[in-house]
Amino acid sequence: MLIFLHFFTFGWIDAIDILLVAFLLHQLYQLVRGSISARILMGIGAVIIGWALVSVFEMELLSTILGQFINVGVIAALILFQGEIRQFLLVIGRAHYFRNLLMRTFLGTSNTQVKVDEFVEAAIQMGAALTGALIVFEKDNDLSEIVKPGDEIDAVPSARLLVSIFNKYCPLHDGAVLIDKQGRLAYARCILPLSEDPDLDPQLGTRHRAALGVTEVCDAVVLVVSEERGSVSVARHGKIYRNLNPIDLKRKLLLYLTEDRKLAQPDVPSKEGVE
Repeated sequence: MLIFLHFFTFGWIDAIDILLVAFLLHQLYQLVRGSISARILMGIGAVIIGWALVSVFEMELLSTILGQFINVGVIAALILFQGEIRQFLLVIGRAHYFRNLLMRTFLGTSNTQVKVDEFVEAAIQMGAALTGALIVFEKDNDLSEIVKPGDEIDAVPSARLLVSIFNKYCPLHDGAVLIDKQGRLAYARCILPLSEDPDLDPQLGTRHRAALGVTEVCDAVVLVVSEERGSVSVARHGKIYRNLNPIDLKRKLLLYLTEDRKLAQPDVPSKEGVE
């Protein structure tokens, strides 16, 4: 049934069209949220809005300049966002992507198989011993083009295994470990990209910058243990939550890995710092 307005018609095909566009925009936002690419996208949006305004007010010189920029905007976007576009297509192309999307949409959860308690216990032990650690949890985004894998492990993660790997006398301790979508410890000695954000706290070391770097370009969650202070942090979407106690740490991991807010409710009020 069509709804007739003064100058256009709106039907169910138009509604589907709008919903699909909204879905694609939402997925694009989820992909670049918290990253440097999000700032570039906001800049492009500002240029488009500015071009529309100067056209309305008939400012011919600015309209011509901005119009030329808009004309090559598609090519510029392909160049600037080639990594994100490739990642987006990889995410859409995976069979389990739509299953996870439906679970998050209708059930509010994801199908992660990570045993959070093991990582919380390992972080506590390593923090007390001033043992540095970097643990990457893979989610929907494929990390094969972002994280350089080291030695294959393929084991069920446990607190004792993690503490052993990050012991400074273990040849596998340098770099990060990667926890795959099935909750298995897939690789050790992984190399992560460092954050290029110029506004980062200068006190953040290489581990924290690596944690931020990988979360700026994908939806991975990273657990960091500081070797200098023994503090525990969690990074996600280009933000890092520092100085987490065991309850806060478990809550963050449950929330970010399962998307289940009820499951992640803390037992006591929490205090945390975010960068």
